[in-house]
Amino acid sequence: MATKVFIVYYSMYGHVERLAEEIKKGASSIEGVEAKMWQVPEILPDEVLVKMSAPPKSEVPIITANQLAEADGVLFGFPTRFGMMAAQFKAFLDATGGLWRSQQLAGKPAGIFYSTGSQGGGQETTPLTAITQLVHHGMIFVPIGYTFGAGMFEMEKVKGGSPYGAGTYAGDGTRVPSELELEQAFHQGRYFAVMAKKLKTSA
Repeated sequence: MATKVFIVYYSMYGHVERLAEEIKKGASSIEGVEAKMWQVPEILPDEVLVKMSAPPKSEVPIITANQLAEADGVLFGFPTRFGMMAAQFKAFLDATGGLWRSQQLAGKPAGIFYSTGSQGGGQETTPLTAITQLVHHGMIFVPIGYTFGAGMFEMEKVKGGSPYGAGTYAGDGTRVPSELELEQAFHQGRYFAVMAKKLKTSA
């Protein structure tokens, strides 16, 4: 039976979704792994999204909290807002109380990916504050670390805070991911899929 990896994200302008697509490619490249992308529900009203010039959502399906239990491993993705995950994603995680009470996510591997709009925009605080959600569920945090070679040590280009477009700031705290970041997302998907598969096999 295939190892099911869910890539669950929130993306207002498509930047986090672009990372999710690369993560899915990486995870799907591992034999025996079935990767699927999901969006969390939007909580902002349509009139606010219009004022923020947010494009229409993609056709990626919306996930419910209870569907998380179907996954063998989950990668969570979101924009950074004031050094933390965006409220839309926090609202989704707040709806997982039933899963927490029944311990349905305990022991499942989980990873995090995110986008920040500036060098001081919360690149460290965002994952640190997000990990508390995983801890409460008893999930096993799987960071990418420095696991795929020289690309992780690249210092020629800014990572995690490169300008959005021609220096324009995105309203959700994100920016267009660089080619290096997309490459890292692909490898994060591969690495996470390998770990999820190992954990499922050893269970």
